[in-house]
Amino acid sequence: MKLKKLLFFSLFTSSVFLSSCEEEVIIYAETTVSPASASGNVDFGAKAQSVTFNVSVDPALTATYSATGTNVTISNPSGTVSGSSVVINFNAGSAAGAGSIVLTVTDSEGRKSSATYVVTVAGQIKEVVLTSNITASTTWTADKTWILGGRIVVTSGATLTIEPGTVIKGQAGTGANATALIIARGAKINAAGTAAKPIIFTTVADEISPELVAQGKFNSPNLEPTINGLWGGVIVLGKARISASSGTADRSEVQIEGIPTSDPNGLYGGTDDADNSGVIKYISIRHGGTNIGSGNEINGLTLGGVGTGTVIDHVEVVANQDDGIEWFGGSVNVSNAVVWNCGDDGMDTDQSWSGTLDNFAVITVSGHCFELDGPEGSYQAGHKIKNGYVIATGSEDLINVDANSIVDLTSISFKGIGATQKINRVTAAGVKFEDIWLDVAEAMLPTHVNGAVPAGVKAGAQIKADLSKLSWTWAAQSGTLK
Repeated sequence: MKLKKLLFFSLFTSSVFLSSCEEEVIIYAETTVSPASASGNVDFGAKAQSVTFNVSVDPALTATYSATGTNVTISNPSGTVSGSSVVINFNAGSAAGAGSIVLTVTDSEGRKSSATYVVTVAGQIKEVVLTSNITASTTWTADKTWILGGRIVVTSGATLTIEPGTVIKGQAGTGANATALIIARGAKINAAGTAAKPIIFTTVADEISPELVAQGKFNSPNLEPTINGLWGGVIVLGKARISASSGTADRSEVQIEGIPTSDPNGLYGGTDDADNSGVIKYISIRHGGTNIGSGNEINGLTLGGVGTGTVIDHVEVVANQDDGIEWFGGSVNVSNAVVWNCGDDGMDTDQSWSGTLDNFAVITVSGHCFELDGPEGSYQAGHKIKNGYVIATGSEDLINVDANSIVDLTSISFKGIGATQKINRVTAAGVKFEDIWLDVAEAMLPTHVNGAVPAGVKAGAQIKADLSKLSWTWAAQSGTLK
């Protein structure tokens, strides 16, 4: 009897012991992941995009994620899951079409869950048509062609940045609908091209493209460098002093020519000679100068009351129907400029511009090579023009000034001089000639001067400009500038 009781007790004790040694079974909630939306669209080359994935992980566990992309570049491809969502940041790929992001979540139990977000990358936008004024700072990039669909103004307080190698084209338009880019008073342009990647302003009829510019092909592939008047031009307006009048009364501000008087963004002039309208470097302006009215065309580059804070260096104007570059007062300095095949004057100054033009070329313009007018109001200031090279073939007069013009002309050479081309009004008291060379015989020199030949005007073949600094231009690459 005692033996049976002992055996029963042993069996009971063993059963209790074995039961206590079995592991407790814990069941965790399933780990899941899904995109907040199944698919989405992004623009070609779009940056800083994101997609949210909803994640569910048992609170007792931890988890990590990994993300892979097709036709997208993911900036946070792995990390720790925190909370109920994971945000994947990405940039659009370089090819139009379908792409995807696959997110895989792995919990601390080694279980995985994956989900896919489908991305559709839109095709690359090759052209952008502009029809509204620019009222906030913006950038025109070199991967697109920017079309001026009218008179586009960068308004006061805004800055327009244009990347090197960018092509801007103006639609056809005349009168009040003439296309032009205007930098209004108080606005800025930051158009800093390079010799390898100049910024091109031209007409929509021109087949030049950003790709051609990137290849170093700056010439128009289909338009001759004599075709003009197909769009407007570039106009920069500032707050520097001008010499203008209405009857006998001085005016500190006036409306720029080429812009209808109904547009207040066309006003220029003020009292700040150090005014800053931005930067213009390595730009070529072509085939412009359309009429807005009888005898009222737009210049290639118009500078109205522009101050010394503005940088203008390496500028080319080709085939403009009106003047190449015209200054209306202001104090801005301009260097390394080329004007070629313009329908009126090469360099035109008005209203007491007080800056300096240094190192330039004027080639085969139809009007005067230089039209240098005097002050119109009581403010009187002069300017300097130096280190120039002029091919005068087909032009009217070599230098035309008013009786009250104020200008110093230094180190300028003229070639291709016709029988009737002259320097006019050499007796103007405010005009000085120094180191001016006409490529004619010594005996013919008086024929080309209206009056007694000034001591600073000489006969002989010279080149006074540093043409190497102008080698990036269409004029130079065509072989004309030599």
